[in-house]
Amino acid sequence: MSRIEPLVPPYSPAVDRALRRWMPPGVPHEPLRLFRVLHRNPELASRMFALGAGLLGHGLLPAADREFVIARVTARSGCAYEWGVHAATLAPRAGLGPEQLRATTDTSTAPGTGTDPAPGTDPAPLTRRQAALLAAVDELHDTARLSEPAWDALRAHYEDAQLIEFLVLAGWYRTVSYLANGLLLEEEPWAEPFPAAP
Repeated sequence: MSRIEPLVPPYSPAVDRALRRWMPPGVPHEPLRLFRVLHRNPELASRMFALGAGLLGHGLLPAADREFVIARVTARSGCAYEWGVHAATLAPRAGLGPEQLRATTDTSTAPGTGTDPAPGTDPAPLTRRQAALLAAVDELHDTARLSEPAWDALRAHYEDAQLIEFLVLAGWYRTVSYLANGLLLEEEPWAEPFPAAP
């Protein structure tokens, strides 16, 4: 049970409008528990919406890379709630397959072993770019810094604006993980279950 209960309908008109903004049109389920708890502090929720929506809807990173980063950050943070939401919805839409998502939860994955697929072939489970992202997320998680090799591996794939966005994205989803974990949010019933440790 969540430490702070999510709001339940009927919502005030202002909260109803805000929650509709947070959810994509046509979604077949209630607004996320996380959003409904956040709206117990509507001013903070409003400020958080701007950054979260900007990263998801207007970012410069390719959607698959964005979702790969989110999955690794939330997995390393032990946030089954947020990992499961993205693994069930945004990650598949961005083109991440089950093997790639599983790789984000496996701390034994060797970050430097990715290979780029040959043209016209099926993509490898973990590309060099994904390996660079994985290694960078892990370094940030463990040390709150990036070594020169980790930075150089990212620089091979991204421009300056994308690198800045990567750092903000990783930090943002660490914040979201703290929030969901600290609140003891129950996983959404439709979310992808977090894989058991190997």
